[in-house]
Amino acid sequence: MTPDMIAQIYAYTAIGVGVILAAAGLGSAIGWGLICAKTLEGIARQPEMRPALMTNMFIFAGLMESFPFIILAFAMWFLFANHFVGALEAAIKTVGG
Repeated sequence: MTPDMIAQIYAYTAIGVGVILAAAGLGSAIGWGLICAKTLEGIARQPEMRPALMTNMFIFAGLMESFPFIILAFAMWFLFANHFVGALEAAIKTVGG
């Protein structure tokens, strides 16, 4: 195993983590937009339902907001506890003898 192989694994992992975090951020932004838009639409249709709709909006927004943080935890795990290097070492030992 050469240092170039390890560097390449870390580089590809960093690119993958960047894509994962970008997708999580975009998904969160779209989710917030949809939740708020539908809540305002519901309030416009039935103003007397405002308290119930706002309560539901904040509950669902809180659940939706936890998604990027869970993704962030997985991304940091891939970045700092990179198990791909260990898998490469094991594969090289198996093939090499």
